[in-house]
Amino acid sequence: MWIILFVVALLFVLGSALILLRTAKLPKIPDTVKPQPYQDEDDG
Repeated sequence: MWIILFVVALLFVLGSALILLRTAKLPKIPDTVKPQPYQDEDDG
């Protein structure tokens, strides 16, 4: 009985980790997006 519960918990943890890894991928920024120049606050 405990082995079944352990396997179910293990599958749940692995499945959650895989879902988190898939959703944590950074989105690809299109080449048309250019970085904006940084402006100091002192330039006002």
